[in-house]
Amino acid sequence: MATRFFSTQVVFGVRVAAVKFPPARSASPLGHGIRHCSSMFKANDLQVTMTTSPRTPLPPDKLVFGKTFTDHMLSVSFSEERWGKPSISPLRNLSLHPAVPALNYSMQLFEGMKAFYGEDGNIRMFRPQLNMSRMRRTAMRACLPDFSEVELLECVRRLVELEKKWVPKSNISSLYIRPVYIGTETSLGVAPTSRALLYVILSPVGPYFPQGGFQPVSLLADPKFVRSWHGGVGDFKMGGNYNPTILVQNEAQRKGCQQVLWLHGPRQNLTEAGTMNIFIYWTNASGEEELVTPPLDGLILPGVIRQSLVELVKRQGKIKMSEREVSMEEFMAAMSEDRVKEMFGSGTACVVCPISKIVYNGKVRPSENFKKLFMQRKWPIVLYPSRSGVDVSCCAIWHFRISTYPR
Repeated sequence: MATRFFSTQVVFGVRVAAVKFPPARSASPLGHGIRHCSSMFKANDLQVTMTTSPRTPLPPDKLVFGKTFTDHMLSVSFSEERWGKPSISPLRNLSLHPAVPALNYSMQLFEGMKAFYGEDGNIRMFRPQLNMSRMRRTAMRACLPDFSEVELLECVRRLVELEKKWVPKSNISSLYIRPVYIGTETSLGVAPTSRALLYVILSPVGPYFPQGGFQPVSLLADPKFVRSWHGGVGDFKMGGNYNPTILVQNEAQRKGCQQVLWLHGPRQNLTEAGTMNIFIYWTNASGEEELVTPPLDGLILPGVIRQSLVELVKRQGKIKMSEREVSMEEFMAAMSEDRVKEMFGSGTACVVCPISKIVYNGKVRPSENFKKLFMQRKWPIVLYPSRSGVDVSCCAIWHFRISTYPR
């Protein structure tokens, strides 16, 4: 029987996708990143302290990305080779010693996922197991203590349930979930930490880009800037991967672009756009209709939306779905021959975002045609129905929504 990737279950009104956790990959060829613990924290031990000053959520049309936060947060500490009990408490500032490795050596990682209302009135988190698995894999690479994906997800689900009034009832807004994991040992030594803090905050958000909605973005492609390299950590969701990109993004904005198209190697292979995975829909050099995205070869983040789009298109079966390298030479040849139909980026924060133009070698390569096609094409993709009769479907390739599966 085929796996029902998007089937859901309801627990206390908040649904999470009923998908088995894949085995976590070793963070290094020798597996040295694994920090085994004498005990794991348990969701059944969760302690809850409610705020005495609850606030009223903003209307969805007043939300911007990442500026508003809910009343409570989840946190759990690690010390003396053991996890403490997880707790939900009023949102607060953290108290950290100036020597902690999270501040000195970027011993830190984070995740991002969303909760939103479905058309049936239930709150759902989109494929959160994939985020938990990716977070655990990144923790291994950062030499942070191991944790249970299942227990953390249940704690997060309970936090979302507690803060359900903050989930916007809107088709352009959602509740952004930000888990963060940091090393907190008081030491200037460069070594695995004996103390750590894992916490989760929630933020009701509007569109990721300031222009709002599914407005297209422009990209600067400059091979002198590199985001990642083979053998590095470009495929892990670590905070240290993001700060160095801000200067390059400022350079892109100075040249009239909103984001950066990251290139790699002597062939200038396309990798990511800003913080997004990228997709190109074109007629390839062999005359086939193809949707292509760069491969998971250690250079790009294995995005949850990316994986979902790849699976959806393969199951839909109308066009060829490829995960392979695309060089700027191949891409520019396709542009000059008018074979590129659509290009877009994907990510949890933006969902999917069309790309309108690329500035490369000082020249502007407009793509008004495939931007227009991107916004016009409407081909629904629906996976297998869940036991509950509710399924994730895709209206156009870029707009995820919950719809009732016709029985």
